[in-house]
Amino acid sequence: MVFMKLFDKRTKLLAAVILISGGISLSQPQNGWRGADRSGIYNESALLKVWPSSGPSLLWEATEIGTGYSSATVTADAIYITGKKGENDVLTSFSQDGKKNWEVIYGNSTTTSNYTESRCTPTYSNGKLFLVSGQGDMVCVGKDGKIIWSVNYFQKYDAETPRFGISESPLVVDNKVIGTPGGNKAAMVAFNAENGKVVWESPSLNEGTNYVNPLLIENNGIKIIVTHTATHIIGVNSKNGKLLWKFNFEAINAEQKTGGRNYINTPIYRDGFLFAANGYRQTAVKIKINFDGTEPELVWKNPDINPHIGGMVLLGNYIYSSTHDTNSKGRWICVDWNTGKTMWVTDWYNKGSIISADGMLYLYEEKTGHVGLVKPGSEKLDVVSEFMVTKGIGPYWAHPVIDKGRLIVRHGDYLAVYSLK
Repeated sequence: MVFMKLFDKRTKLLAAVILISGGISLSQPQNGWRGADRSGIYNESALLKVWPSSGPSLLWEATEIGTGYSSATVTADAIYITGKKGENDVLTSFSQDGKKNWEVIYGNSTTTSNYTESRCTPTYSNGKLFLVSGQGDMVCVGKDGKIIWSVNYFQKYDAETPRFGISESPLVVDNKVIGTPGGNKAAMVAFNAENGKVVWESPSLNEGTNYVNPLLIENNGIKIIVTHTATHIIGVNSKNGKLLWKFNFEAINAEQKTGGRNYINTPIYRDGFLFAANGYRQTAVKIKINFDGTEPELVWKNPDINPHIGGMVLLGNYIYSSTHDTNSKGRWICVDWNTGKTMWVTDWYNKGSIISADGMLYLYEEKTGHVGLVKPGSEKLDVVSEFMVTKGIGPYWAHPVIDKGRLIVRHGDYLAVYSLK
């Protein structure tokens, strides 16, 4: 109990620090996709800077969680993970020491692609979990595993399911749960977190949604929800759903004569600037956000940094990520935040996901399951330690999570928790 109170105090302190620094707002603390602020940077300290040759110590593991590519969500007293079992998406709760608490079906899994596994990382806020099923069920689940409310927002708004299925981890803002159905009725929708009633609908852009988990940014009390539609990056007022601005991301890539148009990675925000990068040979951009509602301004663009599904992190003045050379091959990359200059591009097994904690980078490559501990720097990729995740099935697409000195890694229907202390 004492530990849980200390953890709650730490979470509130982190929210205050990020708000004061002018970064992303944590006006309603939440746990979930790529950490509390969706940056991929976890607020941890005193972690190992070198691992044993066999890797960090395994604390516990779980099997038969259902197949999926989602990450774990960690709270003060539980670890939650989604997975596909049969035709259903299920949510499982574990205690901190790995005991299974409960499992609940929260919707039907996607049927639209070759990759039908669960993708939604649960969002936890104020004692509730918010999820989206593969067929568009926005669901609120209590800590006891009971469904509080559910609404299929894709059916409600006659939205077309994206080619590779619905992939969204809800954002919670001031007791509102955000979904992005796209289509001809609403680009974005806010639901009341308590009962699932519609609070506001943003105007339609008459284009579909994509695969990006929205980001909340704030400046001088103005809160903006940022995400990708089928062609644009948009900014929506979190209070009333008003579309403040849109940036034509597809047009930038049309100039470069690039290929596909799938948008997957949550953008990075710092001090009035937004960075967006996606795979399929697309050009990354840094844009200046104007909170008065005027259109964003292009600062620089760089075709070298084009992460497929693994995200990116911003440490100091450098962006670290991976490249999408082909569907089966990619490298690792470092780009200067201020100038857009590519500092290095390096092979290390294959492309994958990237997060950070305690000043170090953690890479999880997608083909063979190598996990790397990396000292960040603009000169080279400096891999200090590595090990392999050998259990589980399918590609290694789930992003790792770091919490309470532990590394939490998912591979298909397998979940492993390692000690980083």
